[in-house]
Amino acid sequence: MPEDTPPDETATDESETLPDPVVEEAERLTRLAREVVDDAEAAVYREERADLLADHDYTARIREEDRDTLVLYPEEWVEDGTVYPDQIDDIDRGIERPLEGPGAAEEWEPVEEHNRTLAEAVASEHGTPHGENAHALADFASNHYAKPIDDLTREEREEFLTEYFPRNAFPSDDQKAVVEESVRLTLTAADADVTGAER
Repeated sequence: MPEDTPPDETATDESETLPDPVVEEAERLTRLAREVVDDAEAAVYREERADLLADHDYTARIREEDRDTLVLYPEEWVEDGTVYPDQIDDIDRGIERPLEGPGAAEEWEPVEEHNRTLAEAVASEHGTPHGENAHALADFASNHYAKPIDDLTREEREEFLTEYFPRNAFPSDDQKAVVEESVRLTLTAADADVTGAER
């Protein structure tokens, strides 16, 4: 029986951070738990989120500061119920998703649908990596500000390019090389103002 099969490194790589679909589902379940009135129903959503994250050895908490933020991080970071950031080697494995922003949070689902439609249009018309970048922009606009991509201000678009994209999108070199053009293409798809003027 051959023994030269290389080790399966995929599982190891995936265990180091959360796949985007898992992050999005954790975000969705968190929002649902916050929106429902019934405590028992909210608890079901939180339990479903916990089970989802546990499959990837992650856990979640809500950080309440200027605005509530969903924080996802590896279970190994927790010691006796406390996280010690100064003892973490790779803090980039932690993922944050603001749950509040200038946009109307109660309209998140139609906003998400609108932004995702724009991203799909860019992907269909221009392929990858522009499509991947457009979806990252959709994530940012929907989850960070709960507002349509075409309503992002110049400062918010700059925040996406300089802070959110490199830290949260896990972009490839190809994506990084064209991200500014990807943003312009997405705004064009929305018939937005791409001249840099304030909205």
